[in-house]
Amino acid sequence: MEIRSLDGDDPATISLLLPGFQETMSLELPGDPPVSQALLARLLQRRHGADRIVLAAFDDGRPAGCTKLGLDLGDPAGPGHGSLWVFPSFRRRGGGRALVDAARAELRARGRSHLLVDAPHTPAAAGFAAVHGAQLRGTNLRNRLFLRGPARTTLDELAARAVPGHHLVQWTDRCPDALADSYARAWGTLEAPVNGQAQVHTPTAEDVRAREAESRRAGHRQYVTAAVADDSGEVAGYGTLFVRDSPMADAGETLVQAARRRRGLGTWLKADLLARAVRENEGLMLVQAWNDVRNDAVIALNRRLGFQADSSWSTYCVTA
Repeated sequence: MEIRSLDGDDPATISLLLPGFQETMSLELPGDPPVSQALLARLLQRRHGADRIVLAAFDDGRPAGCTKLGLDLGDPAGPGHGSLWVFPSFRRRGGGRALVDAARAELRARGRSHLLVDAPHTPAAAGFAAVHGAQLRGTNLRNRLFLRGPARTTLDELAARAVPGHHLVQWTDRCPDALADSYARAWGTLEAPVNGQAQVHTPTAEDVRAREAESRRAGHRQYVTAAVADDSGEVAGYGTLFVRDSPMADAGETLVQAARRRRGLGTWLKADLLARAVRENEGLMLVQAWNDVRNDAVIALNRRLGFQADSSWSTYCVTA
């Protein structure tokens, strides 16, 4: 196996790896639409405040698999966090081991000591992790919501249940200038880490604009619904959704400020977000959302909205 370092922001990288990803995901997630260029571009691109390592294994000149790692630039000693795939036609040839070894070497060269890797929660993945001395760190549920039929009616009903003392502000791609600072402050209270992304501790309106530009580069439309407090004009909560040229969209963050919880704000704003997206995108059929199995509040919220879990993915930690 030959290992090459690739640029995840280069369209040529996306074209090169797309067939292997499509083959892999059709096997791992057979109920999903085919992987699109936009989905792979967002997966591999550099994120705001983070660097990106993309390593690909080649077998006789053909891509056999790859790993992508995000490095939080604000945490120089932090782990590399990402995912590893070996494409089905090339499995059991040593590609996975070669990619792990190459990722470890890249991290050591950057002074980082740990590698976090996400993989399907399967006996094969657990066995591979054990061979490399990896420790299980956590498990995420993948939840899906089909947006037609009864689910659509449920979303419309939940979106109509306003929470007194608040109003909704909706936008696509660009936060209104008057709300950007408040939106950034709300984002700064988000505690859940995201795979391969930087933890922005004190975001500003400039960070908001950078993240919006990031979505556009990957061919995604970022839908946002924010619940704004009538008394202060501050963002009390928000939800994000990433829509691309595909029947499936990705749920992003859902946040309600601690002092405003247990009032129904999360259900209201997320139902509005999903209902608006399906109204404005005729081809949108389903949404996927990833939730840590320990995050009871978000899992309960998604259940109220009609999401159902269909698979589990685990995060393993290995010493670089």
